[in-house]
Amino acid sequence: MSKLEKEIERLKSKPKDYTYEEAKSLLNKLGYIENNKGKTSGSRVTFVNKYNIKIELHKPHPKNILKLYQIEKILKRLKERGEL
Repeated sequence: MSKLEKEIERLKSKPKDYTYEEAKSLLNKLGYIENNKGKTSGSRVTFVNKYNIKIELHKPHPKNILKLYQIEKILKRLKERGEL
């Protein structure tokens, strides 16, 4: 199993300790680029791929752990695109 496959399996398992950095790394490997929408975006972040498909999230704070609904949102968008 490749490193990418392991990262995908970890996301699919919906761990309670899944970090924003892990999500960012996985999405980057799948061709998504982080876009902060300028200095006034606050914690809002959009990941966009070359087909202009967007995954919008809020950076978690004060901890770096994503909430379950955020993990499910990522999974849903990736499944819709056939990337999982």
